[in-house]
Amino acid sequence: MIVIFESILPIFLIVIMGVALKRAPFLDSGLWNGLEQLSFYVLFPVYLFQTLAEADYTSIDILPVSAVYISAIFLMALAMLLAWPLFRYRGVNGAQFTSVFQTATRWNGFVALAIAERIADKSGMSMIAFIIGAIIIPVNFMNIGLLIWFGGGRRDFLTVMRKLVTNPLVFSSLLGVAYDAAGLTIYPPIASALDLVGRCALGLGLILLGAGLHIADALKPRPLTLLPVFLKLLVFPAVVVGLGLIAGLDKSTIQLLGLAASVPTAMNGYLLAKQMGGDAPLYAAISTIQTGAAFLTIPLVLALVALL
Repeated sequence: MIVIFESILPIFLIVIMGVALKRAPFLDSGLWNGLEQLSFYVLFPVYLFQTLAEADYTSIDILPVSAVYISAIFLMALAMLLAWPLFRYRGVNGAQFTSVFQTATRWNGFVALAIAERIADKSGMSMIAFIIGAIIIPVNFMNIGLLIWFGGGRRDFLTVMRKLVTNPLVFSSLLGVAYDAAGLTIYPPIASALDLVGRCALGLGLILLGAGLHIADALKPRPLTLLPVFLKLLVFPAVVVGLGLIAGLDKSTIQLLGLAASVPTAMNGYLLAKQMGGDAPLYAAISTIQTGAAFLTIPLVLALVALL
């Protein structure tokens, strides 16, 4: 329990720092839009490229692990899309739905890596890194496609595909996968520079998440805010673990899959919501509650997997 607590606490503290900085009188209010654009167009794409270009998955049983996790994501996404008429009937608009969808299907791989580093060996770390690489493109395609669709404008196939491929997050992911598949190596000084940029992306992304919080929404959550908390932290891990058991995976692999599935949503989804017409305040409120609730739900998921 203390290991998980110590792994999540730094992330939550940086988010709180963003809350304080947004309200600090010595910072210009116009600063935040520029930082959001810098993160969306430069910092996060650089980080994603380096992560995928330098990945080593040789020790991972690639096919069953990727099949289980990607299948779980598609099942969750399909269930959400099928439920859209019900959401609309209940008065939920398109922008709100995209934030509910994003926070129910995205995951914070960096939290999973931080916890795996404490409770697993190098092979466990490699598996979490592999899951990040395996799902980052389909997850971004689904979520960005949904944001494009609900954002209005042209919705024909070619237009949607063009916007997807030219999106900085998707483009950098595709480039990183291609670079790794070609067996290329990043020149060490350049790799060091990319690593420094990547560290900026993570910290700044968390600060921007905190800066966008609506504290009242988090302290007095609506049912719409709590739904993706329940879906992401409890339902999704159950689906992943269930599929892992059906696939006959070993206990340690299922435990790591359960860990990956039980972490809160990713902070880059907030930037997407902000840049592409989603409900960014709703996303921020949901992610804040998810991060706090994960203190309790991650140990619960891991304990249940151990009993299985």
